[in-house]
Amino acid sequence: MRDLNTLEAYELLEKKELQDLNSVGYRLRHKKTGAKIALIRNDDENKVFYIGFRTPPKDSTGVAHIVEHTVLCGSDKFPVKDPFVELAKGSLNTFLNAMTYPDKTVYPVASCNDKDFANLMDVYLDAVFHPNIYKYEEIFKQEGWHYELESEDAPITYNGVVYNEMKGAFSSPESVLERSILNSLFPDNTYGNESGGDPVDIPDLTYQDYLDFHSKYYHPSNSYIYLYGDMDFAEKLEWIDKEYLSAYDAITLDSAIKEQAAFEKPKEISFPYPIASSESLTDNTYLSYNTVVGNVLDKELYLAFEVLEYALLNAPGAPLKKALIDAGIGKDIMGSYDNGIYQPIFSIIAKNANEEQKEEFLSVIRNVLEDCVKNGISKKSLLAGINSMEFKFREADFGAYPKGLMYGLQCLDSWLYDEKEPFMHIEAIETYAFLKEQTQGRYFEELVQKYLLDNTHVSVVITKPQKGLNAENEKALEEKLAAYKATLSKEEIDSLIADTRHLKEYQEEPSPKEDLEKIPLLKREDLKKEIVKLTNEECEVAGVPALYHDVFTSGIHYVDFMFDIKHIRQEDLPYVGLLKAVLGYVDTEHYGYADLSNEIDLQTGGISNNILGTADVENIEEYSLKFEVRTKFLEDKTGAALRLVKEILCSSDLDDEKRLYEIIAQGKSRLQMAIGGMGHYMAGMRAMSYFSKTSKISDLTGGIELYKMVADLEEHFEEKKEELKATLKRLVKEIFVRERLMLNITSAGGTEFLEQELQMLLESLPSDKNPVKQQEIICEKKNEGFLDASKVQYVSRAGNFVEKGYSYTGTLRILKVIMGYDYLWINIRVKGGAYGCMSGFGKNGDTYFASYRDPKLRATNEIYEKIPEYLKEFDADERDMTKYIIGTISEMDTPLTPIFKGRRSLISYLGHITDEELQKERDAVLSGTAEDIRALAPLVQAVLEEQDLCVIGNEEALRAEKEMFMELKDLY
Repeated sequence: MRDLNTLEAYELLEKKELQDLNSVGYRLRHKKTGAKIALIRNDDENKVFYIGFRTPPKDSTGVAHIVEHTVLCGSDKFPVKDPFVELAKGSLNTFLNAMTYPDKTVYPVASCNDKDFANLMDVYLDAVFHPNIYKYEEIFKQEGWHYELESEDAPITYNGVVYNEMKGAFSSPESVLERSILNSLFPDNTYGNESGGDPVDIPDLTYQDYLDFHSKYYHPSNSYIYLYGDMDFAEKLEWIDKEYLSAYDAITLDSAIKEQAAFEKPKEISFPYPIASSESLTDNTYLSYNTVVGNVLDKELYLAFEVLEYALLNAPGAPLKKALIDAGIGKDIMGSYDNGIYQPIFSIIAKNANEEQKEEFLSVIRNVLEDCVKNGISKKSLLAGINSMEFKFREADFGAYPKGLMYGLQCLDSWLYDEKEPFMHIEAIETYAFLKEQTQGRYFEELVQKYLLDNTHVSVVITKPQKGLNAENEKALEEKLAAYKATLSKEEIDSLIADTRHLKEYQEEPSPKEDLEKIPLLKREDLKKEIVKLTNEECEVAGVPALYHDVFTSGIHYVDFMFDIKHIRQEDLPYVGLLKAVLGYVDTEHYGYADLSNEIDLQTGGISNNILGTADVENIEEYSLKFEVRTKFLEDKTGAALRLVKEILCSSDLDDEKRLYEIIAQGKSRLQMAIGGMGHYMAGMRAMSYFSKTSKISDLTGGIELYKMVADLEEHFEEKKEELKATLKRLVKEIFVRERLMLNITSAGGTEFLEQELQMLLESLPSDKNPVKQQEIICEKKNEGFLDASKVQYVSRAGNFVEKGYSYTGTLRILKVIMGYDYLWINIRVKGGAYGCMSGFGKNGDTYFASYRDPKLRATNEIYEKIPEYLKEFDADERDMTKYIIGTISEMDTPLTPIFKGRRSLISYLGHITDEELQKERDAVLSGTAEDIRALAPLVQAVLEEQDLCVIGNEEALRAEKEMFMELKDLY
């Protein structure tokens, strides 16, 4: 690599060995503008770039969020309406997004392809520095907010993507609580405002104020530029200077985050949140105790409170959690430590409590913390927390997110507040060693005393349920807009109607072909022709059938114990879903459940349970169904890991009624949050459960059906506890049988490490040589509308094309991209104002379409109905088809972490998918034509003719369209 000291435009300020990451870090400054640069050099081919800006909002109009959306709607060099979408459907990106935080906005991209990476950087830099927002007010109206008036007699309404996104965000009580905690502790600095935008305040944002925000903060002097991976950094930096930075002069801009002075005494606020008419006011309040913990530039404190969060709150049996539950204050106790802002926040939250319990809530917290200081925090819990965190740090498995991206975002945890310290928090091994040493003294107890007991920079935030609040707010908004309309002259009303029409025409008008061709595009020849082959190797370990994946895993062994459960009756499957939440969280022969949790985290990287249903692509009536006990550990911990698995499977105490109730109550709470946060996924799963066996199983064991059973058990626990205990014990005997076990192993160097220790586990499992008989799974069309108190909808349609005589083809992968970034995107998101839209086409024929945080309902369903018509008329030239194909290959070729390499191969194996079929699918994608897409119209028509519909959403909106449904049901 060229010496960075030779770059004329930059000053190299620091070079640092980042040993924990096997990388070298560089800190530079752009001489002309003062732009701050951080580089991390290593051999990772998944290269990452971002440019970020410090963007402290002065109000809650969401200006930072709206700017983030809109700068990606065209720029000087790339004047198309939506270059973000063009890149999403036409690049080999491994990450492409933009994020608004309370005090910063970040624009990251990632790619393994050098040419593609350069293209992504160019589009993003032009977007942030030269956006079209100054030329087209329509961009602000579409993404931010605007008045809508269809006719003279119609009511005026608000619409806009960010406006609707935040209506959805503010529908979640947890989300509102999180925001209110932040705002409550920082009344005098930027954290007192809602950077995403409060729907009440968003319409106060003027076009001029929005432009002023961009022109003020989006300047190189206020920028943070990050590059990571294996590349020519000198070449990249010279190009950034030549194309962008050199055109600017330095400016003086004070965007620093001001420190909030500590309160003289704790502050208390209380506010309502909406619940549906069917929900109870009792046991539905959130109580929270929140304290500011130093500042984020204290390297040890940054991680120490993550350890305390684990030891005091989040680990099963943690003292604060246990004391509050034992006192009957809340049924789900949650800890939160936010160290992504200048002054971190530690929160203790009791969900499903009551307002009158506030004083007792505070008293229990103080008593427990004082006891921890006096008698000491469990050293084993502290060490377990540290070990768990260190294991995750060394593993560096961020799922689908490139690790270079996650390191880069973590750089901002220090860099944003001290420009000399981009690398402070991404190296942590030394800090973990320090924290381990401190468990032998009183370091952690002193932190509790200083920051949780003696600290006055505290807020108590109470969120109370209120029925009819949504209706009240909507009525007030209608009256406000009606009053506004009454002040308008006929000419002004006509102008508003014309503006509404004009915006829709603007949205419908495609970008000129010559503008689209300015977006850089790879060629089909640039794409890899061959698939990444599966790594399945069938073998036996101690006589147990196993699937082995020889993958480099940095010394970690990933072992899944998979028990066949196809013989479990349909009515028992929700109990299996509950069982996965029980095992590992109750007492066993040698451990109390709190000690068991500590031991797991001390000895392993975690033990978790999962239910894996896999459709058989050869026969849609067949499927694989496994109860998985998933483990990961280092080789010298093999014996300890398997002893813990044996302990959980063979000696869990299922008679502890108090503990079972606690798990059920917490499970109900967590399922509620999952449904609220993933409404599109839950609605899609439920719609497919009307005809798909695997989706029915997923719903029974992890969806709405499981929630219904858990909620019923929680409400009627005393009447049902004996039956519950008997059912769980019976299921343990029916599931954990030696002959029903299969292993899935991902590691390097073979399976010998497992042989001896596995024998010990096998000897503890009962034997049953009778063949497993697959139980019948009965699906039933219900077309449900689930009523909740949110302000938006999640609308899903589904069906199965194989049942109608059609076959899966790789071209459906291209159709998914076309739907997500063309037809559904334009109609549901751009024109409809929903935050998201998605679709899926399974190899077994299961298909769904879904919307996310959608202000519409019937209109969205009508958009789904018109998909076949769109496909019949579909046309795309060679460039457009190439773009869709590149976007499809990008999704197919996402770099996989070691565990996901094994997982991909396992799921293919269980579904009878071969390398040959995967290659056939890839070939179909690479050779796809517009004619191939048009040929899919009858297939989609067949799916939609089934008329399978499920919607989760606002109770008033669903009741107004009740004829669309077979049943309307309360969600909670």
